[in-house]
Amino acid sequence: MFKHARPWLVQLGWLTCLSPLMVGVLPEVTWAASRIHVSYSFLERSISVSALETFAKEGRITGDLVPYARYLNPDQLENLRQGLQEQIDLEPVTVAQFLYTPIGEQLLHRVGQVIRSRSGHGSFFALRASLILAAADPEGFTALSVLRHYPADGVQVDFSAGLALLNEVRQLIDETNQAVADIRSSSESEVAPMTALGYSLQQRGSFTWEKVTLELQDNSPQRLNYTGRARTYPADIYLPNLPNSSPQPVVVISHGLNSNRSTFLYLAEYLASHGFVVAVPEHIGSNTQQILGLLSGQTSDVIQPTEFVDRPQDVTFLLDTLEARSQSDPTFANRLDLENVGVIGQSFGGYTALALAGAPLNFEQLQQDCTEQLETTLNLSLLLQCQALRLPLQNYDLKDDRVQAIIAINPIGSSLFGVESYAQVEVPVLMVAGSADTVSPALLEQIQPFAWLSSSNRYLMMIEGGTHFSALEPPDPSAEGLPSFPELIGPAPHLARGYMEFFSAAFLKAFVAQQPEFENLLTSSYAASLSELVLPLRLTQFGASAQAESAVIAP
Repeated sequence: MFKHARPWLVQLGWLTCLSPLMVGVLPEVTWAASRIHVSYSFLERSISVSALETFAKEGRITGDLVPYARYLNPDQLENLRQGLQEQIDLEPVTVAQFLYTPIGEQLLHRVGQVIRSRSGHGSFFALRASLILAAADPEGFTALSVLRHYPADGVQVDFSAGLALLNEVRQLIDETNQAVADIRSSSESEVAPMTALGYSLQQRGSFTWEKVTLELQDNSPQRLNYTGRARTYPADIYLPNLPNSSPQPVVVISHGLNSNRSTFLYLAEYLASHGFVVAVPEHIGSNTQQILGLLSGQTSDVIQPTEFVDRPQDVTFLLDTLEARSQSDPTFANRLDLENVGVIGQSFGGYTALALAGAPLNFEQLQQDCTEQLETTLNLSLLLQCQALRLPLQNYDLKDDRVQAIIAINPIGSSLFGVESYAQVEVPVLMVAGSADTVSPALLEQIQPFAWLSSSNRYLMMIEGGTHFSALEPPDPSAEGLPSFPELIGPAPHLARGYMEFFSAAFLKAFVAQQPEFENLLTSSYAASLSELVLPLRLTQFGASAQAESAVIAP
């Protein structure tokens, strides 16, 4: 993967032997962990790495692995063997670039609480070095290759810390399952007929559309005041061809981190076929090219902190541009209703939608959470959210009054906004969560924040078994970008996309197109009508249970 990435020299200080690796030459390894030392309270046991290698490669249980194997059944032993050999396709440049970002370093610190050097000194650097070297190992990046290249004689595994982490994971899973069960129990038992309106949203509409791509350059005073620089970015506009020339409501789709304006192509085309003008900007500071630039050495971080301000401004300037074009460009004249705008955003785009809807950045809450939780959190999205603390601390007015409703898919923002800022969102909200989302955990980032919203028209759509990536357009395998891992996408993504099409259209017709009869489709019974066993769908207007709302993941 990332064959296009330019090799570069990684300076590791005392680990200068890694420099040849970064130009494609793997040095002969003269140091490696020979034993794994597992400590628990006052007890300590060790296993030789060579015994693990023999077991992984040959299936033979030898040496000091023998007494431990007695406690594992055949299935568990086979799982252990597969886990030791499971290979991930990574390149050393890719691994090194990521591990030198603030987010990568924070993850290393988190892992280092469980795995460290025997002496306790240099654990952070040793772990980073072993991961980079393992990615260049001829046998591939595996658990064994990480151990093989660990630059110390022994690896210390703190079993107590590992158990504590496991307990946190179990607690989060249990609380998420309880919240999902609460949502499930709030579903209505009867099933409404799908033809209740005499109008079906289960397939594309009857309208064709034309696509126009704009190149925007924003040097507005507010952009320059907030970020100190202009911003140039493209946007695709999908204009439905209607029999009359009346203005149609506008929907903006904001993609997530490491995505682009084709990520929700299916949804943009679907909504255009049902009469919406759809505008899809490319957030150049947090798109696929930004990540590829990081991994090829052209940029130094996953995102710039100004992206938290730039993204909402991308949408506002796009709407300003469309207003101007509707007055001067025949292509847009009398086709856009910019008084009724909806915003759909996924992940980082979900944050963008919430900010446009009136949730202000809450630096006090963010500082507290990043100080108290960052070292122990299971919420990976907090690593990204905390990057906003690198912004100058001031009031950023990111709300756009033209936005009448938003759909937030797997959004992040629990700490960026907190209770007080979520309560300032008064427009209708459709919050979408996946119970198997490990990037933006449903309980922490959607279910609990949903209860903080003050809007009287709020809906929580839960996709049981859905992941952070279930609703995304299938990636083009020939396109440049990060590789896709099917196991991360989750089961039946085509169903998740179908769910998004139906309920996005119903929600937007009800609250953006101002057709209140479509509210009749926003019920748990309609969700039950669409739901498939392989990927169950739930819809509720109720907030989180008291238990879920007060849940705290213990450090």
